[in-house]
Parts: sequence; C-alpha cells; structure tokens
Amino acid sequence: MYNVSARLRAGYGALLEALLDQAGATEACGVIERVHDADLPAALPEFWLRPDLLLSQTCGYPWLHALRGHATLVATPCFDVPGCDGSDYSSVLVARGDSGIRTLDDARGRVAVANERHSNSGMNALRHAVAPLARNGTFFGAVKWSGSHAASLRMVRRGAADLAAIDCVTYAYLQQEKAASVEGLVALGFTAPSPGLPIIAGSAVPDVVVRRLRNALLEPDAPLRKAMAALRIVRFARRDERDYARIGYLEEEAVSLGYPELN
Repeated sequence: MYNVSARLRAGYGALLEALLDQAGATEACGVIERVHDADLPAALPEFWLRPDLLLSQTCGYPWLHALRGHATLVATPCFDVPGCDGSDYSSVLVARGDSGIRTLDDARGRVAVANERHSNSGMNALRHAVAPLARNGTFFGAVKWSGSHAASLRMVRRGAADLAAIDCVTYAYLQQEKAASVEGLVALGFTAPSPGLPIIAGSAVPDVVVRRLRNALLEPDAPLRKAMAALRIVRFARRDERDYARIGYLEEEAVSLGYPELN
C-alpha cells in the first residue's frame, strides 16, 4: 500500500521476509508465494478476499465494508510521521500554493480529486471533513478520481484539480523519497483520525499461524525492528473490529449532515 519508491518497495519486502522468518511461517505453511505489485489484480478487494491470503495490507474502508468476516485483522502499524497518533492516521488536505485556498472552506466550488471511491483516506475522510460545510448536499464544483494518491498530487500540482486528501503516511513518504512530487503544494491541515491500514490474513489461514504472525509484529526481534525502523514504523498495535467501526462513524456523520457522497 505504501510502495511509492523502489527503496520503500525493497524495504517492505525486507519487512515481510523478517516477519515470516521470526514467525516461522515457512515451517508452518510450507511454500509461500510472493505476489508482486505487477501481478496484483486491478480489483484489489478480489485479492484481499482470497481465503489462502497469508498476509497483506488493506485500507480500513474496504475492510469494514467488504472484507470483514472474510479476512482476519492481524495488527496495525504505528508510523512516526505527522498526522499519525499511535496506530491512528489521518489525511493531509493539500492544495496548490498559488490556488488561493488556505482553508477547506476556500475550496467551495473548486475541483477535488480522490484516489479511489472506496478509500478511507482519499474519499471517506474528505467527505467527513467537507460535510459540515456542504449546502444542499454539494460542496465542490466537481470531483475527479485519479487511481492513486500520487496521481492525485500530480493533478493538483498541474492544475487539473484544486484539492485532495492524501494519506499522511503516503505524503510523508513522498516528501522523503520524491520531494519534487509535492513542490508548490501547501498543507491546509489534517482530517479526523481513524485506525490505520491493517495487516490482514485470509479466512483459511489457521489461527495458530495468525497468532505467530501477530506475536512477531507485536514483539519484533532485532531483524524485524531494523526493517520497521527503515520504514518509519515505531511498532505494531492490535486493533479489533470495534476500532475499525470508527471509520463507519465518519461515514455516518457525513450522511447525517446530508452529505452522503463526495461532490
């Protein structure tokens, strides 16, 4: 979910291998297939719904609406980046520096862009932030869909959109790895926090294997801690279904204010 550069892609690969090694997953499961970005299906929920999925990371919004009951929450990372508080995260509200937008209310009637319709950070959190400002169920002049947070930022920078809500971890990673991708942008603030992107396992993964993976993440050995530090992960926390219900509360609050759709 956070492979915004070759270095980070390699870092997450190292994290995975260190985790599998500490958890003894190969001994427990036998041959483990690594699925790389290029091999993932266009519809990620289909991949996340695989019962034989040993380990992956998903967004909390699709977990709440499509994966709950079909996948198991393993643990949630705690990042050392602005906008994160323990295993909670938020989105950075971003506009161009020359757009004249300095508060969210300034974006009324302008063009917003979001990565995916089922994204908590790009859509749900932004919808919740805008809901109190909307009039007759509308706030923006138009909403566009980009396919990724990085693409949303490019559209804002190039003037194809005026505002976006970007996962704060993605934003911090891009500042670190690809500073040019955020040049000329200003951060207006953060959205309401919610539980971060969870590590999940498929429904067919034995409980004993899930416990091994979870225990390794919660009490990492030296190689796993080293891999985590390279990714700005301080620790992992165990979060349950009640925690992720908070994502649904953001949606419900927006609906209660007469703003069921980002528009």
